[in-house]
Amino acid sequence: MSTSRPGTPDWGAVFTNVYYAVKAKAFLSTDTGYQVMTAYTATVTVRLKRGVLDPEAETTKQALERLGFDLEGLRSADRFEVDLEAESADDAHERASEMAERLLANPTIHDYDVEVDER
Repeated sequence: MSTSRPGTPDWGAVFTNVYYAVKAKAFLSTDTGYQVMTAYTATVTVRLKRGVLDPEAETTKQALERLGFDLEGLRSADRFEVDLEAESADDAHERASEMAERLLANPTIHDYDVEVDER
C-alpha cells in the first residue's frame, strides 16, 4: 500500500520503471559484457551521377538564369535523415551506407554521401 496522498505517483516505482526501461533500451548484451548504444542521425544525400540526365535540375537552372542568376551547373539531390542507435559512429555509418546501397540509391545512376552525427 502506498503511503503517499491519493493521486500522487509512487516515485520509487516510477524511477524503478524508468531505470529498467532505459537499461533495456540502451544496453546490448555481448560476449564481453554490455555495450552502450548511442543515438545517431545519419544523413544520406543521393544525387544523380555527373552525365546522367537530370531534368529537374535543368528546369530549375533555367528558371534561376531567367531570374538573373549566373550558374555553371546545378544538380538536384534527395536527402534522407535516418535516426538510429548503434554501438559507434562507424557502425551507424556502415548501416546507413547499406541502406543507401540496398534501397535509397541506385548505384548505377546515383552517387551518395553519408554523414553521421550523434543526437
